[in-house]
Amino acid sequence: MYCKDSNSFEKNDIPKTVEAKIAVLTPKEDKDFIVRKIVLKNGGSMPNHTNEIQHQQYVLSGTAKVVVGDEEFQAKQGDFIYIPAGVNHHYEACYDSDYEFLCMITTKDDEIKML
Repeated sequence: MYCKDSNSFEKNDIPKTVEAKIAVLTPKEDKDFIVRKIVLKNGGSMPNHTNEIQHQQYVLSGTAKVVVGDEEFQAKQGDFIYIPAGVNHHYEACYDSDYEFLCMITTKDDEIKML
């Protein structure tokens, strides 16, 4: 058990992204789900891709263009985003602010396919 400041976790670059960092907040011994904190710096982006597992995301701060399938959203603080398994999605922090969100996934095997 622990209660820690999410800013104290190790942040790593995310491959194939621009100005994006990720911190895994869930203890390694948890076998059910993973919570990750992702920050896209202003001007940062994640390319269009699919995952074999669903994503559930909660926006902590900032605003970004988030495209899920054929729908484009201006995601902002307080928004919840659900991305079904196999649906393409990408992000762009293009509204003059950093974009920070929690991303919750299962621990099932995942394959990321860049589009």
